[in-house]
Amino acid sequence: MSKSYLRQLALEALLLADPVAKASFVKDLQWRWGLPVGIGLVLTEPLAGLPGRPQKPLIVPPQQVKQRSLHTIEGRATLLHALAHIEFNAINLALDIIWRYDGMPESFYGDWLCVAYEEVQHFELLNQHLQHLGYAYGDFPAHDGLWDMAERTKNDLVARLALVPRTLEARGLDACPVVRAKLAHAGDEQAAAILDIILRDEVGHVALGNKWYRWLCEQEHLDAIAIYPGLATQYRAPRLRGPFNIPARLAAGFHAQEIEYLQQQASQPATRPIVPAEGQTPQT
Repeated sequence: MSKSYLRQLALEALLLADPVAKASFVKDLQWRWGLPVGIGLVLTEPLAGLPGRPQKPLIVPPQQVKQRSLHTIEGRATLLHALAHIEFNAINLALDIIWRYDGMPESFYGDWLCVAYEEVQHFELLNQHLQHLGYAYGDFPAHDGLWDMAERTKNDLVARLALVPRTLEARGLDACPVVRAKLAHAGDEQAAAILDIILRDEVGHVALGNKWYRWLCEQEHLDAIAIYPGLATQYRAPRLRGPFNIPARLAAGFHAQEIEYLQQQASQPATRPIVPAEGQTPQT
């Protein structure tokens, strides 16, 4: 690592295509926490495009990601692969928020570095279990909904915080218990235990999204609750479908008024694509 600032190094890690190399780089960054952040650096997005990713998995629309019975090894591997892809995207999202946005408090960058490190742990746990089942990351097609939203919001940090960690990633709080129950019912207790770890950590990740979204809204004299519907419409955020994991969402810092809004939106006729819990069929 020749560069001396965390934000530059985060961009270097984001550009790496190989998942193993990217994970190793992030772990090295975490161990070296304390190096200068480079808060005021103005960094330019590389022409090569972001994020760095391997040639596989093949990226397809969400409707083309097939679901199979979890009572077969291939079926469980398909689901675990989808989760591993979410975690790989989550590594990239945390790295992207570190390098892309300057002028935030130093603790902002430290928080998201910790998130990147924990997402690496999740990805490795899932990929190791995939290998135990005879598969590996890249063996099945995947969709790119998380990164698509990051692209749409890249010029607006308020929108990024509102719609990535607090909307799409928060969907993991709702999905984890559903997926865990299915895996346990199929007899895969090891996979179920991995989901327990992911849910525990994701509560903290979403809480950081809430923390920094509200902090930034306060700095810009914005009503954090009032502006959310407009941001969701402007950036074409998908609506969420229940069931919602209300205890986890409250633990992650959502207000009762925000949860009520989600429930009201879920009960109305769809005007935007709906994001189901993992393991349910996407609807439009």
